[in-house]
Amino acid sequence: MNLPNAITLSRLVLTAVFVAGTTFDSAVGRWIALVAFVIAAISDFVDGWLARKLGLVTAMGKLLDPVADKVLVCSAFVYLSAQGEVDCPVWVTVMILTREFLVTGLRQIVMETGQVMAADRLGKWKTGLQLTFCITCLVWFAFKPLDAGNWFVWLIQYLASPDGLLVPLSMWLALGLTLLSGWNYMWIYRHLLRGK
Repeated sequence: MNLPNAITLSRLVLTAVFVAGTTFDSAVGRWIALVAFVIAAISDFVDGWLARKLGLVTAMGKLLDPVADKVLVCSAFVYLSAQGEVDCPVWVTVMILTREFLVTGLRQIVMETGQVMAADRLGKWKTGLQLTFCITCLVWFAFKPLDAGNWFVWLIQYLASPDGLLVPLSMWLALGLTLLSGWNYMWIYRHLLRGK
């Protein structure tokens, strides 16, 4: 256990805090969910950067990091689809969850051959766009009830509004990259899927 891996594990704890926040239908619950999710998203970039900077890249980290990402992102997409306040169709969430489970299964197959399947560049961009979509929606939930008379609050509400450009654009781009990166992993490791 090193510092980057500890940060990765803390993301799982923050995911639990995020889920707990979403269960409270109140302003406090929405703010708890937003803050926990944002800190967890930041930790996704910090743990990888620290691991490379300090030379602490480990097989455990390569395995834990994408798993922690998936748990965080999947819990957010399930919540957003159930909310109905933003246009996050259930089928989009199902597609994203299916891809994440397939890649996790593939990662297990790769691990059984003695290799570690680290996240590739497409996978990292995919995660970034998924996080952008989720954070934008959570910002909307937290800021929507606030008085828009303040210019800062108005700007945040404008940018995060489901009727604006950022929410649908980030969702469709995230979905596209999710499917593309999933296909890329399957193509690279197709020989293992064929049992060779």
